[in-house]
Amino acid sequence: MSALPDVAADGSAVDPAFVADPTVVVSGLSVFFGPKVALSELSCSFGPGVTGLLGPNGAGKTTLMRAITGLLTVSAGRVWVAGGDPRHDRAVQGHVGLVPEDEAVPGGLTPRQLTRYRAALHSVADREAPERWLAVVDLLDVADRPMDGFSKGMRQRAKVAAALVSNPTVLILDEPLNGADPVQRVNLIRLFRQLGDQGRTVLVSSHVLYEVERLAERVMVLVAGRLAAAGDRRGIRDAMADRPRRVLVRADPPRVLAAALAGHEAVGGVEVDGDRLTVATRRAGDLALALPGLARQAGVRLWEVRPLDESLEALFRELVR
Repeated sequence: MSALPDVAADGSAVDPAFVADPTVVVSGLSVFFGPKVALSELSCSFGPGVTGLLGPNGAGKTTLMRAITGLLTVSAGRVWVAGGDPRHDRAVQGHVGLVPEDEAVPGGLTPRQLTRYRAALHSVADREAPERWLAVVDLLDVADRPMDGFSKGMRQRAKVAAALVSNPTVLILDEPLNGADPVQRVNLIRLFRQLGDQGRTVLVSSHVLYEVERLAERVMVLVAGRLAAAGDRRGIRDAMADRPRRVLVRADPPRVLAAALAGHEAVGGVEVDGDRLTVATRRAGDLALALPGLARQAGVRLWEVRPLDESLEALFRELVR
């Protein structure tokens, strides 16, 4: 196993791809499916809290999750989870819970049967655990109905309950919100954040970027089997300081402020639409420092200032491009 990265004086990892106290460590991981490279020399780690895993289709997200859970053989490198090799150490399996995106539930099973089966598989001593987790995901009233007739969202919730019944240290969630109605999406997001706050390592893959933004304090982006970015979304954006940003400014009168901004060295361009200005800049920090003074000198009142491209959606598009 490769040595962990250096840490700063406050105990945090210097490289944002790593954490100081990891539960999961991926070291030089490569996975090939014939001529296709699914993951290429990937190194990173995960610790307590929620990490969002982003990337376009075919980026390697599901492959990474399956490697972490020990469901596939890696071509090169190693994966370490909760003190062991998830592929060969059976003791590790009790520490890992998986909610797969695909339909991995045998036909005819009820939610109660599924959760009890997984509890028996991992020798869970707490007999009330299946009922408790079914209640958490709001499925007790249908716990004895076959899941064949369930909606996608209901099946996902049943898989969440089954994954949690063994009280895992590491929870792997592949598109867990698929098919959930708006109320259940809110409830599941709240649940996953609570699990992270309890000290569990929660890794969530999703294509619904604004929900990952609500879920995860840490984000990792995979593109073509490689790590494209890691850290919190603002940290990733700051690391891309040479890329242009757009800032929305609402002001009165707007055209007076536009004229004042047009001559500033931090401003690349200004568009005016009603009382709104869209300011393009490659030096957002300098613009933020200059804007109040420019407005005051021009006699302009500022109503709103906010970035237009700080969202994960904007980051994702930029990183993939």
